[in-house]
Amino acid sequence: MAEFELEVLQPERVFFKDKVEMIVLRTIDGEIGIMANHQPIVVPIGIGKLRIKKDGRWREAAIAGGLLEVKNNKATILSDAVEWPEEIDKQRALLAKERAEKRLEQKLPPDEFERYKAALYRALNRLKLAEENKKEI
Repeated sequence: MAEFELEVLQPERVFFKDKVEMIVLRTIDGEIGIMANHQPIVVPIGIGKLRIKKDGRWREAAIAGGLLEVKNNKATILSDAVEWPEEIDKQRALLAKERAEKRLEQKLPPDEFERYKAALYRALNRLKLAEENKKEI
């Protein structure tokens, strides 16, 4: 299978950089799959999983939004938060979930409501991926 370059960047580190066969991730409009020689695009990423296929095997990471650019057989992802399942601090994610749920029970202005709703989705996404990974081990 043809490969392309994938680079996943966070402000403090290069999360992933290698040749891959395919990636699948959620954009704000739905799921998208990228393979070699994909047409150039720039799309915002939603909260969800980043699935990476390399050497015929899939690996998943939790991603909390960002931007995907594809051009010249290279995909670049910029995100503030990307984690492999083994990097997820489950206790911290659980506390973030509980904190967001408590805030969402209150009467909030629309912008704060959206912020805490996104925080809840991020925490749930991290917890789900950590739990799925635990089952595979």
